[in-house]
Amino acid sequence: MADALIAIERLTKRFGAFTAVDDVSFTVGRGEVLGFLGPNGAGKSTTMRMLAGFMPPTSGTARICGHDVVDQPVAAKRSLGFLPEGAPTYPEMTVSGFLGFCARIRGFRGSEANDRVGHAMDLTQLGGVWLQPIETLSKGFKRRVGLAQALLHDPPVLVLDEPTDALDPNQKHEVRGLIQSMAPEKAIVISTHILEEVDAVCTRAIIIAQGRVIVDAPPKALERDGKSLEQVFRELTLPGKEAA
Repeated sequence: MADALIAIERLTKRFGAFTAVDDVSFTVGRGEVLGFLGPNGAGKSTTMRMLAGFMPPTSGTARICGHDVVDQPVAAKRSLGFLPEGAPTYPEMTVSGFLGFCARIRGFRGSEANDRVGHAMDLTQLGGVWLQPIETLSKGFKRRVGLAQALLHDPPVLVLDEPTDALDPNQKHEVRGLIQSMAPEKAIVISTHILEEVDAVCTRAIIIAQGRVIVDAPPKALERDGKSLEQVFRELTLPGKEAA
C-alpha cells in the first residue's frame, strides 16, 4: 500500500526456543481501523509492542509513517499514539499533572501544552477527575487517562491495546464513537478480544493464532454461511489450525 502509515514486514519475535510472533506482515493506510484479534497468547500484544518500539524484533521491520521503529525510534514515536496493555502511569501524580508531564515530553510548552492537555481530557471526559491522584481512580478512569496521553499530540497513527477494557457500556460507546470520528485522518490498530467492538468500529480484521496471521479481511466478509464473527473466530483459532 503506497500510502501506508503503518508497514510491518516479516516481523518475528523469539524468546529462546519459543516463537511468539512468526513472520507477520501487513500494512495499514490512512482511514483504516484495523481490529487485531487472537486468543490469549497468540502474539497480539507482542506485535503491538514491537510496532510501538517498546520491544525489539528478532527479525523483520516495522515502520510508522516511513520511519523504522528500531533505526529511527524518535521520529517513529512522534507519529504514534500508543495505549499499551495496562496503560502504565505514575500513580501518585494527578490526572492533569501526568498529562502535563506527557505534553512536556512531547515538546509542548506554555499555553499550547495547556491546550493539548485540556483537549485530551475533553475527548476522554476526564474533566471531573483532573485533580485526583491517578492511584485513586477506578480501573476504567485509569484506562481513559492512558487513552488521553495517546491522543495528546494528535498523532497520525494510533495503536490501542484493549482501549475499552474496564469501561462501562456507556463509556465503551463513547470511546468507540471517538475512534470513528478520528478514523478518516488516521491509521488505527485496535487489539481487542471484544468481537462486537470489531463489528462496531473496524473496517478490517486480522486474526492471529500461534504467532501467525491466519485471516486478513473486512469483518463482514468473515460472517459467512450464516455464522457470526464470534463463531468464525472460534473455528479459525482452534488448536491445530494452520495459518492460511
